[in-house]
Amino acid sequence: MKFSVLASGSTGNAIYVATERTSLLIDVGITGKQAEASLQEIGVDPSELKAILVTHEHVDHIKGIGVMARRYKIPIYANEKTWGELDGQIGTIAESQRHQFEIGEKKEFEDLGVESFGISHDAVEPMGFCFYHGNKKLSVATDLGYVSSRIMETIRGADAYVFESNHDVEMLRMSSYPWSIKRRILSDVGHLSNETAGEALSELLMGQAERVFLAHLSKENNMMELARLTVKNILEEKGLKVGNDVHLRDTYPHRPTKLEEL
Repeated sequence: MKFSVLASGSTGNAIYVATERTSLLIDVGITGKQAEASLQEIGVDPSELKAILVTHEHVDHIKGIGVMARRYKIPIYANEKTWGELDGQIGTIAESQRHQFEIGEKKEFEDLGVESFGISHDAVEPMGFCFYHGNKKLSVATDLGYVSSRIMETIRGADAYVFESNHDVEMLRMSSYPWSIKRRILSDVGHLSNETAGEALSELLMGQAERVFLAHLSKENNMMELARLTVKNILEEKGLKVGNDVHLRDTYPHRPTKLEEL
């Protein structure tokens, strides 16, 4: 199984996952042009994509979905309530490209298994995904207000995680955001702080050289170095040696990570 975080952050999110027999995207929250450029940068022809999975309807996750689906005739998978929100936002999608993927379902895309799970976020019915190929597992969990025990058990045991580390609490509190926005981000239907991400990861990780991609960083209320340092310090306080027991990776808003193989 190979994957790349094509874009991640408050300005747009997209992830590529593939095996020898299939390939798909999780969200296209960037323009079609940026998605094409990012795929080409990691050596992927967009016309080979077999599916687009949708986590939820916020614009930073769906901006380019309609363009990519129509241009390359890619099927879109979303749950029923999310489809209700997508209609009117992503343009006309052929009936043959509209598919449902409900929370808690497991689907097979050739030799790639995909399991969906519900998350806490202020969208109509947001989801995360786990991917399985052979004995390898990739867990994708962003846009989390908090990490429930159910989510922990679902995503646990992965070889790699794409995991939210959205904001630094003090930066957010001191920001120019209206209090209503600050309160939303800090709530149980908002986003994970660096500290909360570190605490959750310290419970999830088994110290078996897992790769963790810190994702969905806020442009205004976080810094890549700060997120990485905060999570690193918490993990090491819990006895996990970063660089040995676990490997932290950065993600970027405007360029893809290198193609990783599990």
